[in-house]
Order: sequence, then structure tokens, then C-alpha cells
Amino acid sequence: MKRWLGYVRPYKKYFILGPLCMIIEVIGEVVMPKFFASIINTGVAGASVSHIVGVCALMVLSALIMMASGMGGAYFGAKAAANFAADLRRDVFSKVQKFSFANIDRFSSGSLVTRMTNDVTQLMNFVNMLLRMCLRAPGMLIGALIMTVVMNPGLARVLAVTIPVLIVAQVLIIRVGLPRFTRMQGKIDALNTDVQENLTNVRVVKSFVREDHEQQKFNRANGELKEAGLSAMRVMMAMMPVMMLIMNLTSVAVVWMGGNRVIAGTMLVGDLSAFITYINQILMSMMMVSMLFVISSRSIASARRISEVLDEKIDLSDADAAQGERLVERGDVEFKNVSFRYYKDNEENVLSDVSFRVHHGETLGIIGSTGSGKSTLVSMIPRLYDVDAGEVLVDGVNVRDYKLENLRRGVGMVLQKNVLFSGTVAENLRWGDEDADMDELATAARCAQADGFIRNLPEGYESNLEQGGSNVSGGQKQRLCIARALLRKPKILILDDSTSAVDTATEAEIRRAFAEELKDSTKIIIAQRITSVMEADRILVLDDGRITGIGTHEELMQSNREYREIYESQMSGSAEAGREGA
Repeated sequence: MKRWLGYVRPYKKYFILGPLCMIIEVIGEVVMPKFFASIINTGVAGASVSHIVGVCALMVLSALIMMASGMGGAYFGAKAAANFAADLRRDVFSKVQKFSFANIDRFSSGSLVTRMTNDVTQLMNFVNMLLRMCLRAPGMLIGALIMTVVMNPGLARVLAVTIPVLIVAQVLIIRVGLPRFTRMQGKIDALNTDVQENLTNVRVVKSFVREDHEQQKFNRANGELKEAGLSAMRVMMAMMPVMMLIMNLTSVAVVWMGGNRVIAGTMLVGDLSAFITYINQILMSMMMVSMLFVISSRSIASARRISEVLDEKIDLSDADAAQGERLVERGDVEFKNVSFRYYKDNEENVLSDVSFRVHHGETLGIIGSTGSGKSTLVSMIPRLYDVDAGEVLVDGVNVRDYKLENLRRGVGMVLQKNVLFSGTVAENLRWGDEDADMDELATAARCAQADGFIRNLPEGYESNLEQGGSNVSGGQKQRLCIARALLRKPKILILDDSTSAVDTATEAEIRRAFAEELKDSTKIIIAQRITSVMEADRILVLDDGRITGIGTHEELMQSNREYREIYESQMSGSAEAGREGA
């Protein structure tokens, strides 16, 4: 509760004014039946036109005041709920931005999207409904109850049966509804994940002609959501007929008993009319409470899911940064007996007892079979993951002693999966340095061999890229990502198989530019092509998470069997391809 009150305090005036306006409207609703009773009992029975006109004038004035207060309550309620939701959504997004890769792995992207959108919307609707009903429903209930007891205590005893039945029905609704709404939100997660995956990879789907398969997947997820939704909605579908049945039975009982009193002369017709109206108000207020409980069942499920994100313990933080203000100055990198597992309850390591050192200005090539741990290894340098054993040092300092921001500002990383964002080419490049001018953009693009094709785009650096950079080729995308990393002017540059989609001549030009422009920076290049790392100062060979060799190309050709096999298989393949082309 303390958490949610934190989102209420900044807008407490709206949270106060909204219900107060509703109370004014409720007072009018409670007074209105008495006006009707007065018109019937005095005006109609006594044929007093002046009395009827006077009471009607009061009713019109009351109606106008009720309208104004009702509009005010709706406005302040919407204002409070919208601000509550906006702040909550901001904090959930902010928390997700702090997640490590391990934290993100525990939530699917579709689930996080659902929590930031659908779940927050459920809470917003609940807050809005609560502000409009929290005083209106009990106010109407109490006011109408008082009026019925004052008018006819004997007839009011009917409610002693009706109200307990309604309370029992509401308790049952909450107990049955809550787990169903929780399941429904989980199915929304699954559907969002499927849709997001399909739209993100639509080109792969079409190229493999898998539209039917994806349609079947969507239909399954959509069907499961439908069934979960129907299961949850059955609670609401059953509630309304039950409530109406109780309301109608109560009205019949009141009309029967009240009618007998009117015939006996112990009750006026106008009072019976007003009494029936009050009975309906009491039952309507109970229905409002029931609706509030139903919505609360769904909002409680959403609140729990949002709390899971907000309460997620961040695996990586600056809490233990002993040298928080320190910056990466040289770019020396050292691994000391590093071991790592993605799943901590798994006995098998992804990396085992890895030790090596790279001096600033050197180029280290990393090569190995698929799944040998190459990408995982370099992810330890900017602390995308933390080691399980051993330590990673940058400039002789454990990476855990740096503030994450300072550490990562010193590391330029081009990931294996190249990601661009919708916007212009210049906007994408400025992710590396948001203050870079056009000359700096062009210089970085030239180093990455991207300047030529950028200038051939319709609007050059101001050309728009579609989401994910889908309107440029794979090689162009890689070069843009390299240019973006170069703009950071990193002390450590990591290229994770990021030239696989460019030809060997372009790749050679990129490496030459690195040698000239990044002389003092540490360069770590992961590659599948052995030609990409042959000229490196040293080459590290990984196999099944262990270092099997490290040295120059010539040294490894003499001493390392895995490296020699990779070289011979690739070079022989290239030679055969050349003969066939000739």
C-alpha cells in the first residue's frame, strides 16, 4: 500500500476534490425522492400548483448542482487516474532500463510490454472508478438507508435480508474472479510476445513461407486468451443477473408490503414511491460496490505483476563501486580465472577458468566454434553480465568497482545482432555521441566504410531508417553500427562478429581505418572468418568455454590444432571456390 500511496501524494488535491464532488451529487440524489414525495403527498393530493412549482424549481436547481458536481468529480477522477498511471508507467520503464541482461532474461519482452501498457491501464481504470465510487456508493447507501429507516422502520426490515445476500455474493465474486483475471493477464503476455516476435521477424517468416505456421501459433494464443477472458468475464456475466434478481425481488417485496400499508392508511402514496426509489438506490450502490470489487480483482492481478517488475532485484548495480568516479583512461583488459554460468543452478559453466591480458592499443582476435562462449566472454567487459568466479579488470581495476555509466562510456560495443532505431541516419549515429556534429559523423562513417552509401541515400545523413533498419542491407546496417560505436571514441572497442555481412575488401579497409584512427584503443574482434583476425596482435582460441590457445597467427599455426583446423578448412574452401569461379 505504501508504494501506491507514493503515486497518490503528488496529486492529492485531485484525489480529494473528486470524491468531494461525488458527495455533493449523492446528497442531491438522496434529496430528490423526498421532493417527489412532497409533490405527490402535498402538491397533487392538495391540488396546490404553487407547491408543485416551488418544489420543481428546487429540483431543477438541485439537478444543476448535481450535474456540475458530477462533471467535476469525473474530471478530477480522470486527472488523478491519468497522472497516477503516467508516473507508474514511467517508473516501470525506468526500472526496466536498469535491468541487466540476466534480469531481462527472466521476463519476456512481450510480458514487459503488457505490464507497462495493459496492466498499468487496468490500475488507471481502477483508480478512476474508485475515485468516482469510493464515496458515492457508500454515501448513497448510507443516505438511502437512513431515509428508509426514518420513513418506515418496519418496511426497512426487508433490507436486513437483502444486504447480507449481496455481501456474500460479492465475496464469492472476488474469490472466484481474482485467479481468473491473473490467468487472463498471463495469456495477454503470451499473445503480445507472439505478435511482437512475428512483426519483428516478418521478413524471415515470409522468406521461409511460414505464414501458415505463424497464423496457427497466433490462433492458439488468441484462442487461449479468449477462453481465459471468457472464464474471467463469466464472473461479471453472472453477477449482473444475480444482482438484478435480488433487486427485483426486493422491489416486489417492498411494493407488496408498502401497498398494504397504503391501503391500510398507515403510509402515504408519495412516501411509498420515495421508499421504492431509496430501495433502488441502496441496491444500485451495492451493485456499484460489486462492480468495484470485480474491477479490483483484475487490478490486483495487474498490481502484482507490476510489483514483480518494480521489486525485481537488479543483478548489476553501482552499490559496491569502490571507485565510482573513475573513468576508463587507457583500455587495458585482463581476465583472471573467470568462470560463468547463465543458469546458476546449472553445474556446467559457459566459461571456465579464462585468463588473458590485452594491453591498450593492441588488437585481440577471438575465434572459436559456434557456442564456444565468445560473445559471453566480451559481455563481461562492460558488465552486461557479472562473472561467477574470478575477476575482470579494466586498467587494473575490477569492473565492479566502476560505476556502470563510466565503465560503459569507455567501451564501444557492436553486438552480434545489429540494431538500428526508427529515425534518421544521423539520429542513429548520435547514439554514440549525442553532441557530435556532421563532420564527426562523416569521419566515423568513413572509418566504418559507410560514408559512401549514406551520401547516396535520398537525403544523405537525414534519410529515414525504418524500425530495425529494415530499409538498408545487412552489410550497411553493420557499418552504421560500427560508425555509431566509433563516435563514442572508446578506449576499448569490441566487434562481435560485426563484419560478417561485408565483403573481405571492405572489411580490410575497416581494419586499416581502425589501425590509423584508434591507435591507442584496445580492439577486440570476434569473428567466424579467420581472415578477420589473422592480422591481430594476438588471437585467442576458445573451445567449449575454455582457452585452448593464444598467440599470433604464425604461433597458433604451429602450436594449436583447433586454430589450424579452422584455417585449413576455410582456406581450402576459399581455394575451391576460386577454382570453380575460374
